[in-house]
Amino acid sequence: MIEVLVVDDDIRVAHVNAAYVEKVPGFHVAGEAHSAAEALRQVELLPRLDLILLDHYLPDETGLEVVQEMRRRGHQADVIMVTAARDVTTVQAAMRQGALQYLVKPFNFAGLRGKLEAYAELRRRLDSGGEAEQADVDRIFGALSAPSEPGLPKGHSPTTAELVRQSLMNAEGPLSAQEIAERTGVSRQTAQRYLKLLERTGRARLTLKYGDAGRPEHRYVWATRG
Repeated sequence: MIEVLVVDDDIRVAHVNAAYVEKVPGFHVAGEAHSAAEALRQVELLPRLDLILLDHYLPDETGLEVVQEMRRRGHQADVIMVTAARDVTTVQAAMRQGALQYLVKPFNFAGLRGKLEAYAELRRRLDSGGEAEQADVDRIFGALSAPSEPGLPKGHSPTTAELVRQSLMNAEGPLSAQEIAERTGVSRQTAQRYLKLLERTGRARLTLKYGDAGRPEHRYVWATRG
């Protein structure tokens, strides 16, 4: 069984999330916490802990500060951020501090189940041990790229999709793939792939910027902008 700690400042939400976790085969709720201090205390006391579903907005510290303190103390439990924090800075910081996934509130059972099933698949791949060829590495990293919502193609990361989406939504005007890459920290090719996906699904519009010579530059704007 994969032992899970559910952390949310809202007791009712924590209970709902814990009930969701218990419905997914192979997962068991080891505990709940409603503050950063309580979460860190549980991390110290629980005899075994594999995964933390961690809210960012806690009454005493942020979820990311909890992760930092856990790592400082030597605890290596995996983390999935489950939070209403949508700003790109927080999403990017979560990625850099080792959060495996990022689930934006509000969500339904299917959304959380997709994250948990992807995590379980990742653990199965890692538990096989041995040496990994490139194809094996690709499958390991791809295990967490399972779509968490309808319409996200296989092989696309929900976290990266959210980073690109937020960058475009918060921009004052059209952005190129290179500009998106610089804002999110992904490669230009990756930014281009996600921008094209947003365009195909009608969430972004493609505009062309013509220079003095050569091909026009492709620039994208969030579809709700004029």
